[in-house]
Amino acid sequence: MAKTEVVEEQQGGSVKSDPPRREGGIPPWMATFSDMMTLLLCFFVLLLSFTNQDVANFKTIMGSIQEALGVQKEDPGAFSAPYADTSFKERRSVRENREIVELGARIKKSIRSRDLTSMARVSSDKSGVMLRLNNKSLFARGSAELTEEAKKGLQVVIDAMENSDFNLIIRGHTDSVLPASSMYNSNWDLSAARAARCLRFILENSSVPASRMKAVGYADAKPVLPSTSEENRRINRRVEFFYLPKGRTKW
Repeated sequence: MAKTEVVEEQQGGSVKSDPPRREGGIPPWMATFSDMMTLLLCFFVLLLSFTNQDVANFKTIMGSIQEALGVQKEDPGAFSAPYADTSFKERRSVRENREIVELGARIKKSIRSRDLTSMARVSSDKSGVMLRLNNKSLFARGSAELTEEAKKGLQVVIDAMENSDFNLIIRGHTDSVLPASSMYNSNWDLSAARAARCLRFILENSSVPASRMKAVGYADAKPVLPSTSEENRRINRRVEFFYLPKGRTKW
């Protein structure tokens, strides 16, 4: 440790010492300034790291934000497709449900206006609209020829098809009793023939293209009620007209 020289002055009887020698190094203000500049450098490096994101993820997030704001359009090739696909399905589902409810209401109104409530029943769910016509009003026992009353019921089917873009499945059903007519060897033949006859009537009396319809025969494979009584068998003998939204890939 350096010794401080003491100089005694005889003025006023006081003793004064020299000030401490200044140590080497940078000035104090420069140390503070250096700390501040280091912190600023770290701050801007951190900002730079935030901007260096994965471009694909950024575009995906932007697609999700645009979709939430309602400005995104359906485009299978767009970068937001993984997010948009689910959202489009949800929107389509909402639209389809609304169309199903509206179609069911129109069919019910048409049935009431034609006074066909005794032969027709309408139900709907998220899969589509079901119009069920009983066979007693459509065909004679064991026959696939339409009655005059059946043509009135089929006009309801035609009106619904011409005023919507739904597809139609015509399903023929019978009871478990073998057909009495020698023309049909089984209930499969009879149910398919009845469904096909309804489809042909619609084609001949409307502008509905054949590509929007198909006919299927189920015989007694899908009864509404167990075939334990004549009343139950009467209910099981029916033709169903099932309307499906246009967007369904399988129908």
